[in-house]
Amino acid sequence: MPESKPRKKTASTTEKAAPDAYKPNPVWFKPVMFGLMIIGLFWIITFYISEGRFPVQPWGSWNIVAGFGIAIVGFMMTTRWRS
Repeated sequence: MPESKPRKKTASTTEKAAPDAYKPNPVWFKPVMFGLMIIGLFWIITFYISEGRFPVQPWGSWNIVAGFGIAIVGFMMTTRWRS
């Protein structure tokens, strides 16, 4: 019975395509990320300290949602942070 010969490896299987080169974040990325987290925190603190008069009085308790929303955008940016 004849034996099968091993397959020859082609260049496309032995040399994998290099992934995109590592690209660090732009210079503005980290200040914006940390800035959003801090602004959201200050928004909530200001709302509690002023007893609902600031930052936007007509929003009432929705100021908490706005503060957390701003902070969450900053925290979501941390998933894309490359140093």
